[in-house]
Amino acid sequence: MRDRLEELAEEGLAALGSAATEEDLRRVEQDYLGRHGRITAVLRQLGGLPPAERPAVGRLANEIKERLARELEARLEILRRSRLEAELAGEGFDPTLPGPPARAGSLHPIERVRRELEDLFRSMGYAVAGGPEVETEEHNFDALNIPPDHPAREGHDTLWIEGGDRERLCMRTHTSPVQVRALRRHGVPLRVVAPGRVFRQETQDATHDHTFHQMEGLVVDRGVGVPHMLHAMRSLLSGLFGRELQTRLRPGYFPFVEPGFELDARCPFCKSGCSVCKGSTWIELMPGGLVHPEVLRASGVDPEDYSGFAFGLGLSRIAMLRYGIDDIRWMMSGDLRFLEQFDA
Repeated sequence: MRDRLEELAEEGLAALGSAATEEDLRRVEQDYLGRHGRITAVLRQLGGLPPAERPAVGRLANEIKERLARELEARLEILRRSRLEAELAGEGFDPTLPGPPARAGSLHPIERVRRELEDLFRSMGYAVAGGPEVETEEHNFDALNIPPDHPAREGHDTLWIEGGDRERLCMRTHTSPVQVRALRRHGVPLRVVAPGRVFRQETQDATHDHTFHQMEGLVVDRGVGVPHMLHAMRSLLSGLFGRELQTRLRPGYFPFVEPGFELDARCPFCKSGCSVCKGSTWIELMPGGLVHPEVLRASGVDPEDYSGFAFGLGLSRIAMLRYGIDDIRWMMSGDLRFLEQFDA
């Protein structure tokens, strides 16, 4: 068997040396190294050898396969280099022809939705505000009336950062800290939206991710109430879906608003129930409420003179609804197969 393997090695090297094209080389590869190739056929007879001889013959077979594989790669490189040199020399190559068109990039689905909503709110007189993704505990929790013993502060929900010199730092868990920063910087009256990336200590699945996108809306002025909040929310939905949607408010608790609400909208994709609304015909879209007086005080605003409303929505969720994306993990995957579906 050793003699037969040596013969196959010589034959394979000779066949590779005489191959004139890449297709010829691939045929030789299949003939000698493929699953049904000649060397594999010899190895199937290994069981008939005395046990003491099998290791040496197995090692020889592997060495021969590696030798043929190295020669194959060397021959492929020679052929490719020869073809390139021929093309550059003008053989079969017309240098006056235009090159292949460069593919233009496109906007991520979340970026599309974000820009659309920013334009919508700008048309309503809102400014676009932003804040840091690495946030202080004071902005992310304290100034938003979130008590020290609230479970949201625990490590199972918040990503805390070690090494803060003076203040405890975390990856912001929502865009609500921008409320405080905007009020402290610009004062009142104020009308802003704050889109951005947020982070949670989440177990990833089709509807949960550790990194996702939100947009916060905030209006503070004299005489602001729930009707103003409803108008803003409904204007957002009609601009987003291109038609008026039936909405409803449910009570909801959030430390930074009082009273707090959950706004639901009739499913824009069905009339009797579908997978998007889970058969209920309603979609839970936006929490909101009137800004808590303690949040106004922490932001330097007198709640006796001013009131306001705030609401939030998940940009990731809106993008999933808009484009029929069934798994939130695609959003931050960077997978080109996913992103290429949104080429302009």
